[in-house]
Amino acid sequence: MEKVLTSKLNPLRNFLKNDKHIHPLLILSVDIFIVFASFSFAYLIIGGFGFDQMEFVPYILVTGCFCAIALPVIYFSKLHTGLLRYSNSTDLFHIFVAALVFTLLFIVFYYGIGQRWISLNTRFLMLVLLVNFFIVSTLLIAFRLLAKATFLILMSKMTNRAIHRVLIFGSDQNAVLVKQALTNDPDIHYIVEGFISTDRSMLNNYLEQKKVYHIKELGRLEKQKNIQELLITNENLNGREKRVVIERCIRLGIKVLTIPPAKNWLSGELPSKQIKKLRIEDLLQRKPIVIDQQKVQSDLEGKRVLVTGAAGSIGSEIVRQVLSYKPALLILCDHAESPLHEIQLAMEDEFPNAKMEVVLADVSNYERMHKLFNVCRPQIVYHAAAYKHVPMIENNPFEAISVNVGGTRNIADLSAFFEVDKFVMVSTDKAVNPTNVMGASKRLAEIYTQSLNGLETCKTRFITTRFGNVLGSNGSVIPRFRTQIKNGGPITVTHPDITRYFMTIPEAVQLVLEAGTMGKGGEIFVFDMGKPMKIVDLAKKMIQLAGLEEGKDIDIVYSGLRPGEKLYEELLSSAELTLPTHHHKISIAKVLEYPYREANAAISELLVINKHHDNTSVVLKMKQIIPEFLSKNSIYEDLDKKV
Repeated sequence: MEKVLTSKLNPLRNFLKNDKHIHPLLILSVDIFIVFASFSFAYLIIGGFGFDQMEFVPYILVTGCFCAIALPVIYFSKLHTGLLRYSNSTDLFHIFVAALVFTLLFIVFYYGIGQRWISLNTRFLMLVLLVNFFIVSTLLIAFRLLAKATFLILMSKMTNRAIHRVLIFGSDQNAVLVKQALTNDPDIHYIVEGFISTDRSMLNNYLEQKKVYHIKELGRLEKQKNIQELLITNENLNGREKRVVIERCIRLGIKVLTIPPAKNWLSGELPSKQIKKLRIEDLLQRKPIVIDQQKVQSDLEGKRVLVTGAAGSIGSEIVRQVLSYKPALLILCDHAESPLHEIQLAMEDEFPNAKMEVVLADVSNYERMHKLFNVCRPQIVYHAAAYKHVPMIENNPFEAISVNVGGTRNIADLSAFFEVDKFVMVSTDKAVNPTNVMGASKRLAEIYTQSLNGLETCKTRFITTRFGNVLGSNGSVIPRFRTQIKNGGPITVTHPDITRYFMTIPEAVQLVLEAGTMGKGGEIFVFDMGKPMKIVDLAKKMIQLAGLEEGKDIDIVYSGLRPGEKLYEELLSSAELTLPTHHHKISIAKVLEYPYREANAAISELLVINKHHDNTSVVLKMKQIIPEFLSKNSIYEDLDKKV
């Protein structure tokens, strides 16, 4: 019995799966039948359903004439050619207009020549036409809406595609465009149940046949209409209204999906791949940063620019933003083959006319870097190449010295030798009062590059930018939490009180470019990172965004501080002062400066010691150069006593 039923359903399943549709002539036949049935029903209504008094011949004659006039109107207006499953408000409006046209044409026909054949009371006939106009337009529209709804239900049942009942945030033109796009796209299986708005003047109105509701009704709608998701544009998610509705959705278990504004849709349409789940990065956005675009443009346009670490999180974003300012040549340098290949392909797609040179090389290889500089002759250098993972570097300090210190010295020395206009180094807040090898290695890089700026013979301006954690960078806490949630947990947090500063990658790079334009040489620019955030709060928010419940669906466990890790990051040491700049988010740190001869001698000695790969000797020398380097939760804590 089950096999017989399955065989009967197979043609229907194939029909839906292969996106076949009903023949237009069949739809035209149904439309004419609806016109006939509607006119007959209106005739009976006006006649008081008096079947015994009904004159059959005039009824057949008037109904036949009416259908004969309606047929060419429906045919030439092409109402039957549209796919029923994709009917939208425009199609429904065309039906209304067509019904009005063939009703008016029949009136013209009747008063012209029809009265000779149709022996009906004129007043009676006009009332029939009036009632029929509303019935026929309603039935023709209902036919399409019913067909569309049936298609969606069958698609859900037959093809195992889930139908999502959603709300759209907003009541403006963008929200209407989203509704239309969702309705018209066969690959997006959403049923829009209404709009959510904070504009009180729009409440209880209807857009695209869907009601506009207030935020406070979210809870009721979630239960009554089984709302699963809310769609919201990802433009300026920091807006207060958007934050309120997002927080309420998270509490109710409604998933929030983000879509780009209509101007950014691919080919003017909204493909399903542009509808994405709300990420913690979106939720932690701050107000957009305003930088001096013209100044950055004049700084980069037509220049030869080198980006080291071009395949990393910060480096790849520097590449993307620099290319938007039309440099004459952009040199992408990294030692990671696959990520470098990926960023090359991505940039070739995004900036097809840009001139790029992709160099697979290690910054710690001086001869290789010398050849790069000699061939490409960069005018501006953004040095983002570095090892950054604190526990990994704590166990492998010689690699940090080789790349973070030796590599930086190579690029800095070559920049000075080839008279590069500007060298901008990406540093970290972990260089302030460092408690780990990674932070100390970046502080040494700062010391060396800053000392070069003091040389009278050096024409290059050396600039350092220092900021905290960036959201979603490779190997950072957010991708790790995301993976742990995907795997069912638990989420591991090192300490309940650990806090970090966070900034989005594009935001950090914007400030790097801005700092580069204002730097005169020797400055260490510090970025306003906002307020620090507890890592455990970040984890809890990500659990909520995943539609899960802490303690029930997934647990948070504390693993203890890792080697070299501290509870609170600092952007400035207590001995440092800051000076304001024209940009309110950028300050200049006044730090202890080292003469070039002293800095060069110390770092040269450190690099010699590093060749022996003796961890203790390397870290001890680092502590001698940087007195404020005091290890925490590390095997090197005993060395502090020796220093």
